[in-house]
Amino acid sequence: MSRVLPQPQVDELDLVAVLHALSDPIRLEIVRELAHAGDGRPCGSFDVPVTKSTLTHHFRVLREAGLLAQRHDGTTKLCTLRAGALETRFPGLLDAVLSATPDALPQPVA
Repeated sequence: MSRVLPQPQVDELDLVAVLHALSDPIRLEIVRELAHAGDGRPCGSFDVPVTKSTLTHHFRVLREAGLLAQRHDGTTKLCTLRAGALETRFPGLLDAVLSATPDALPQPVA
């Protein structure tokens, strides 16, 4: 049984919340990966340099801002980018953000 976690409706999306969520490089990388994924991705499949609890926080910020949808599918939590909702509410915003940023997180300096 699939259970969708709460998220704002399209008309409730707030530009300040969306931009705040996108201002963090980890969250931006998650959004970038979801934009290339198409279908939902398991939350544990993202290769980002943070702990599991911090990653959970980033997913919550993105979901509450309306950038992604999360649903439980059995024991797996799947993430999907809400590109259509964002395009409806803020036409061109997601494309502009994704095209104006580098393709990957900066690597730590050794």
